[in-house]
Amino acid sequence: MNENEAGVLSETVLDELRSSVQGDRAFVVDLIEAYLSDGETQVSDVEAALAAGDPAALVRPAHTLKSSSATVGAERLASAARALESAGRSGALDETVGAQVARLRAAWREAAEALRGWIAREDDQ
Repeated sequence: MNENEAGVLSETVLDELRSSVQGDRAFVVDLIEAYLSDGETQVSDVEAALAAGDPAALVRPAHTLKSSSATVGAERLASAARALESAGRSGALDETVGAQVARLRAAWREAAEALRGWIAREDDQ
C-alpha cells in the first residue's frame, strides 16, 4: 500500500512507531491488535451516542479513537473521529452528524483491513 491511498494508512507513521521501539515488530503488532480490539468498541460507542442523541457521550470515544488512530497511522479515521469529537463538544448533534458517523464506520473498516494487511505482509518478511 502506498501513502496516497486516500490517507487510509500512513506506513510512514508505522515505520516511525517501529523505529521508536528499536525495531520491535512484535510490540507494534501487539499495539495494532489492541487498537483493533478497542477501536471496534469506540466506534460502537460513537454510534450509540448518536442513537441516544447524547453529544456528551460522543466526546470520549471519538477522542480516544482520534488519538489511537493517529498513533497507528489511520489518518482518515483519525480525521473522522476528530470531527465527531468537535461535534460532541459543541453540545448539539445536527443533521450532518449521522453522515459523519457513517463515514467513521467506513473509515474504521478500511483502517482495520489495511492494518491487518500490514501485519500479514510484515509476517511474510
